[in-house]
Amino acid sequence: MAAQYDYSDCPEYLKEFLFYMLTIKGRSRRTVDAYYIDLRTFLRYLKCVKIECKNPDDVEYFNSRCISDLSLDTLASLSLGDIYAYLSYTVEGRSNIAKTRSRKVSSIRSFFRYLTTKTGYLKRNPAEDLEVPTSKKTMPRYLTLEESLELLTHIDPNSRSYARDYCMITFLLNCGMRLSELVGINLNDINLDEKKLRLLGKGNKERIIYLNDACLNALQAWLEKRETPQQTQHKNALFLSSRNTRITPRRVEQIVEDCLRNAGLSGQGYSPHKLRHTAATLMYQHGGIDIRVLKEILGHANVGTTEIYTHLSDRQMEHAAKNTPLANIMPKKAKTAPDLKKSDAEKD
Repeated sequence: MAAQYDYSDCPEYLKEFLFYMLTIKGRSRRTVDAYYIDLRTFLRYLKCVKIECKNPDDVEYFNSRCISDLSLDTLASLSLGDIYAYLSYTVEGRSNIAKTRSRKVSSIRSFFRYLTTKTGYLKRNPAEDLEVPTSKKTMPRYLTLEESLELLTHIDPNSRSYARDYCMITFLLNCGMRLSELVGINLNDINLDEKKLRLLGKGNKERIIYLNDACLNALQAWLEKRETPQQTQHKNALFLSSRNTRITPRRVEQIVEDCLRNAGLSGQGYSPHKLRHTAATLMYQHGGIDIRVLKEILGHANVGTTEIYTHLSDRQMEHAAKNTPLANIMPKKAKTAPDLKKSDAEKD
């Protein structure tokens, strides 16, 4: 994937960090670009506040700040309080939610760790005790089984791209793959004999998943329609656009949006990533899958991330309540007043 940013406006130490994350740590270009955006904002804030003593709330002025000349001495002078002041600015001045601030904290911590332990550019790490903002855990949004079936049946069968669109959505609903993984699939990643598919996930980590019959049938139908691209760089791509080039993530988002609209499911916050949530939830709720297996299928680094899919549906909780061993035990009928008198007489 071509670089979206060339990092030409960065000071040398930031460039070194970004290329370190890209080449040594093996982070994806998208991840490194996110580091760049977060740290550029951080350094612009320092330029405004620490060097120029200006108000960072002036957006036009803030965005015009050049950071290439920001010295390491400025970073060496920072305290933990300075970083918390920046995070306060991201709340008040940029309306960043806790999840966004957590990402910024992660970027800052990694950056200062590199400047101290990896390069020795700084003797002291001001972000060493920096805490991650607490985020409110929310239940992931997902389609029910019935809604998933509705989505599959509302892909326009008269469309020239029906086989491709049906295959992509089938993969998303059955395999729990990320959008980037879907568009990155190559023909040589598929092993039809063993019913396996190789995916390239976050941090360029490879994993193997198995294709069920629904995926295999959809894949076969698409391969029969797929035309070989003329351009060499696209010949190996599984999913192609109308121009016979590798399909883009944005185009897949548009296709999913159209299909959701046709199924009457638009406007509910669903997206390709929510289809990944759907696949994971359906596997756990209906497939009886172990969470450790689900972790490997989804490509999570740790099982804690996977645990968000272990939520229980209302139907599952109702079923559990009805099927407890004591669910049908009834109380004995209370004795009436005449019965009590009769019982006393029998004792005499």
